[in-house]
Amino acid sequence: MSAVEQTQSIPELMADIGQRAKAAARSLAGATTEAKNTALLEAAKTMRERVSILQSENAKDIALGQEKGLSQPLLDRLLLTPERIEAMAVGLEDIAALPDPVGSVMAQWDRPNGLQIERVRTPLGVIGVIFESRPNVTADAGALCLKAGNAVILRGGSESFHSSAAIHACLCYGLRAADLPEDAIQRIPTRDRAAVGELLTMTDTVDVIVPRGGKSLIERVSAESRVPLFKHLEGLCHVYVDGAANLGMARDIVVNAKMRRTSICGSAETLLVDQRVVNSHLKPLIQDLQAAGCAVRGDAVAKQACPDIDVAVDEDWRTEYLAPVISVAVVDGVEGAIAHIETYGSNHTDSIVTDDAEAAERFLNGVDSAIVLHNASTQFADGGEFGMGAEIGIATGKLHARGPVGLEQLTSFKYRVRGTGQTRP
Repeated sequence: MSAVEQTQSIPELMADIGQRAKAAARSLAGATTEAKNTALLEAAKTMRERVSILQSENAKDIALGQEKGLSQPLLDRLLLTPERIEAMAVGLEDIAALPDPVGSVMAQWDRPNGLQIERVRTPLGVIGVIFESRPNVTADAGALCLKAGNAVILRGGSESFHSSAAIHACLCYGLRAADLPEDAIQRIPTRDRAAVGELLTMTDTVDVIVPRGGKSLIERVSAESRVPLFKHLEGLCHVYVDGAANLGMARDIVVNAKMRRTSICGSAETLLVDQRVVNSHLKPLIQDLQAAGCAVRGDAVAKQACPDIDVAVDEDWRTEYLAPVISVAVVDGVEGAIAHIETYGSNHTDSIVTDDAEAAERFLNGVDSAIVLHNASTQFADGGEFGMGAEIGIATGKLHARGPVGLEQLTSFKYRVRGTGQTRP
């Protein structure tokens, strides 16, 4: 524990962090794009110079996770390889290369009385980000909030405590190099869960909370927070293979959507197959998944096509496996797929595979998820793949931010009105 923790109670610690973040946010609101970019580029450079340190600290977390009996998917989320560290550094550089949203004019118009009105992007202020085992969120969240002119308070999971601290140190080095306040990116230096409870009540200093994690975390934050939220619910993602789907394309997409990386929120958890192509498509799709090392649980029709799979129960359709396991159901066309997704989905990411343009449009318009795709893998549910540089998470709510939360989603706006002496009659 840090010296700060030893001399302050949790409420005192959090109040101090909040006040320093608020002061830093005021400073950042007027920071130049050049200064923010310098901080990001220097942080990326430092990460590359400290690969061995980052891996050494990460090894402590991996060892503790193994002692605690963390599942393999969670350990995979936690692991920092040289390739993943390089990806974090590249992510910082990508964010630096993006246009600065702060101060950009979203719209402008003149009124008949001569008033000139414009809507301009502004920082949100102070953002609290609560996340679980993936330490790279420290870099992504810190960098995105900084570029959008916000101060951020990071609270990573206890599993990634040492890894997140080492990544945070790189970000702080970048802030110092750019002569920006180090308090712009703060990390809560304790594993004590009471710190989360305090953060959720800090309405005087925190403007929005972004929770990124499993169902239990989201439920706790939703129940306890007095600060507005960008909700990031679990990823119950579906791939629907339509009756007009090209089989070769469907096979490629389904295996990629499930197996490219099973521990991310964009991994497909349910495969839906149109009853029109049960005889031609269902068995090959299941066999491809099995060949890739995926366990399959299916409904009665899927079980009949492939007797060696397990029978799916109702809970399977509601489960985010984050592992090489998938549920398979046969549905009655696009409307059947939409009905299944409405019943069991989490409004995250869903895909249709079809050569029928009309069916694709019905799916894209009818599925009420943050991201809907046509003829593409659900694994593209990622801010970097959307050209945003990185993301804090996938917001599944409908207010303010939805889908990948990148730079623009981390800003608000205000109206600037210029007159020449007008008064209202």
